[in-house]
Amino acid sequence: MEIKSIGVVGAGQMGNGIAHVMALAGYDVVLNDISQDALDAAIQRVDKNMARQVSREAISEDAKNEAMGRIKTTLQLPDLGQTDLVIEAATEREEIKHKIFDALLPHLQPHTILTSNTSSISITRLASRTDRPERFMGFHFMNPVPLMKLVELIRGIATDEATYKTCLGIVHRLDKTAASAEDFPAFIVNRVLIPMINEACYTLYEGVGNVASIDNAMKLGANHPMGPLELADFIGLDTCLAIMNVLHEGLADTKYRPCPLLTKYVEAGWLGRKTKRGFYDYRGDVPLPTR
Repeated sequence: MEIKSIGVVGAGQMGNGIAHVMALAGYDVVLNDISQDALDAAIQRVDKNMARQVSREAISEDAKNEAMGRIKTTLQLPDLGQTDLVIEAATEREEIKHKIFDALLPHLQPHTILTSNTSSISITRLASRTDRPERFMGFHFMNPVPLMKLVELIRGIATDEATYKTCLGIVHRLDKTAASAEDFPAFIVNRVLIPMINEACYTLYEGVGNVASIDNAMKLGANHPMGPLELADFIGLDTCLAIMNVLHEGLADTKYRPCPLLTKYVEAGWLGRKTKRGFYDYRGDVPLPTR
């Protein structure tokens, strides 16, 4: 199936990044959100990020202008109904995703492929709530989308081969690399990454080291580009906690128990960079550890 137009639900960090790369690849994009402010901010972010690519000579000014012209925004979810493929990129909460699919399904064309950018939730379970489980799959981009080369493709139990091959073709057109993952909690990347972050939280919680020493140990001792607590702030502590809860509930193994300190930070609203406080305080000129 040839894909010409793509709908994106959610104009946050992931949604605007997906719109960015899809438009640059030549797809017509309809970006939806419940907030006009979020849509305006997303377009500004995409424009700024593409301008940065122009300054680095990664793309031309003409390519940028053409791509920006391919992105349309809407507050009305039914407006995505005429697209060939929809990518849901909303908050990592299953009940929210169900509500989006329920509202969207009556307006979709019969051939439209429905996908989710979920980083941990069962694709089979999400698909079972739709009228097209054979044309439903996980389409998990990494953050930041324009820079990260990997896309996880996750088939539910009913996903057909044509749907998988269509999504794989899109990944190739984006000049990214696909990793095919089985539909188990958190898939591949987050099954490995988020428990590491959770263990770093336990290391802090138990007083083995402070924030700076833990991050420096992993950067200098394991050659990681970011420390695990710095990375948690970048991802969002609420997202990390949500994924740990999915792992804990889905695999029923105590090794996936979320760290109480991670839970406390989320309860305090200290979610990382997006709230200016997490394991680091970002309100000043230089991020400072909070423990």
